[in-house]
Amino acid sequence: MKTASEKLSPTRVKLTVEVPFDELKPAVEAATKKIADQVQIPGFRKGKVPTRLVEQRFGRPAIMQEAVNEALPDLYQKAAAEVELKPVGRPEVEVNEVPGLDGSEDGNLVFVVEQDVRPEFELPEFSSVEVEIEEPSVDDDAVEVRLTELRERFGTLVGVDRPAENGDFVSLDMLATIDDEEIESVEGVSYQIGQGNMLEGLDEALEGLSAGETTTFTSELAGGEHAGQEALIKVTAQSVKVRELPEADDEFAEMASEFDTIDELKDDLRKQAAADAEGNRVALARNALLEKLLEDIEIAVPEQLVEDEILTHLQNEGKEADDPHGEEIREDTVKAIRAQFLLDEINATREVQVGQDDLMNYMTQLSAQYGIESNQLLQMLAQSGQLEQIFAEVQRSKALDVALADVTVKNEKGDVLDLGLTKAEESEDDSEDAEEKPTKKAPAKKAPAKKAPAKKAPAKTAAAKKPEAAEESEDAEEKPAKKAPAKKAPAKKAPAKKAPAKKADEDASTEK
Repeated sequence: MKTASEKLSPTRVKLTVEVPFDELKPAVEAATKKIADQVQIPGFRKGKVPTRLVEQRFGRPAIMQEAVNEALPDLYQKAAAEVELKPVGRPEVEVNEVPGLDGSEDGNLVFVVEQDVRPEFELPEFSSVEVEIEEPSVDDDAVEVRLTELRERFGTLVGVDRPAENGDFVSLDMLATIDDEEIESVEGVSYQIGQGNMLEGLDEALEGLSAGETTTFTSELAGGEHAGQEALIKVTAQSVKVRELPEADDEFAEMASEFDTIDELKDDLRKQAAADAEGNRVALARNALLEKLLEDIEIAVPEQLVEDEILTHLQNEGKEADDPHGEEIREDTVKAIRAQFLLDEINATREVQVGQDDLMNYMTQLSAQYGIESNQLLQMLAQSGQLEQIFAEVQRSKALDVALADVTVKNEKGDVLDLGLTKAEESEDDSEDAEEKPTKKAPAKKAPAKKAPAKKAPAKTAAAKKPEAAEESEDAEEKPAKKAPAKKAPAKKAPAKKAPAKKADEDASTEK
C-alpha cells in the first residue's frame, strides 16, 4: 500500500492511497462468502454456493463494492498511521478506482481522503512565562458573607401580605400549554425570586404578584419531550414569604456550630475563608495562564470541527441547525477547541499522570455541581460512554497544573506567590502510596486513528460517520476535539414539569 500526503491548510490534509489487488484479496473472499451466506439458490445449501455462481448471480461489481466497503476502515487506519496523521473531525472519502470489476486481479484500489488534523504550534518555555492575579482577600466582609450564609440555613420563612419582591420565597403552581394543550404542570413548588434556575421569564412574572394572584408569560421549556419549544406558562402564587435570620450571637453559635461564642465561630469562619482563598489563588492562576497562552499562541481551528460542535450543542438543546443561538456561541466554541488543543499538546509533551484520587476528586466536584449522587453520576457516565471523556478532562486539568508549576505567578503588588505546586522535575512520587495507586500516562503523540470512513458504497463520495461527542478520550489525537475543560460534564436537563426549584432553602428553614 502506498500513501501520499498533501497539506491543504494548517488544519487539513489530503491522503491519496493506492492498494494493490493482492492486498484486497482477503476482503474480496470475505465479501463473496458474506453474500453467499445471505442467499438461497436451488440445489445448494445456504452458505455453500460456489463463488462462480455468486459472481454470475450478483455480478463482480457487487462483490467488489462489498469488499471495498469492508476494507476501507482498516486501510484508512493504516494509511493514517503511515503518515503519522493526527485527525480530528470527520474524514471525507472519495473512491477513484476499484480493481477487479472485470474479473481480473490487476490494478489498484485508489481512494482519496481529506481530513482535518490537529494544528502544529510551539509551546513556550514555561519557566519564562509570568502571570499576574488579584489575590482574594480574607477580611471582615468575607467572614460576614460566610456568617450570613450560615444564618440563612437556620432562617425562618415568614408569610407577608404584600406583592412579591426580588429575594422573596414564593410557593407557586404552574401550568404549561402549547396550542391550548396542557403539556406539564406542577403544584406547591417553592422558589426564591432571583435564583434564575427555573423557566426564563419566571422571575419577572412573579415580581409584583401577591398571594392568590395569577399571571401568564411565554417561555422555552427546559426539558422533556417538548424541550426547546415555546409554551404559555400560567403561574399562580400561593403564598409570599421572607426569610428572617437569627441574631448572630452566642446563642446562635451554640446552635449552629461546636463553638460556645460568636467570636469563636467567626474565628473559625475566617480560617475557612483563608483556606478557600488559598485554593482560589491556584484557580485564578490557572485561568490567567490559560488566557495568556491562548492570547500568545496562534492555534488554528478546523472550520468543520467548529460547525460540528455548534450543531451538536444546538441538537442537545432541541434547536434547529440554523438557530441564531449557533452564532452566539461560535466565539466561545472556537476558544474552547483552541484551549483543548493547547492542553492536549501540554499533555503530550509532559509526563502527566492521573491517579485514582484525581479521578475521584473530579467526580466529587461534578456530583456537587449537578446535584447528583456520586454513584448515580458514575452510572450515567458509564451508560453514555463518557468515562473516557472524564479521564481526558482530568488529564487536561493536570496538564495545566504541570505547566503552572514552572510559571512565575505574582500578585497585583508584584510579589511572587508560592502556589504549592510540584515542578515537573520533582514530580516523581517517592511515597509508598504512590506505588499502590494506578496511574495512566498521556497517549502517544503518534497514535493511529481509530475512526475510519463509514462503510459506504464505493460510489463518488463516502463520508465517515462523525464520532459521538462523548467519545472524546485520552486518545485525543484520534477523535474530534471537545469543549472547554471541566465544563463538558453530562448535561443534567431539568424536566419541564418539575423545574429545579431550590427547595433546600425552605427545607433548611422553619416556618411561622
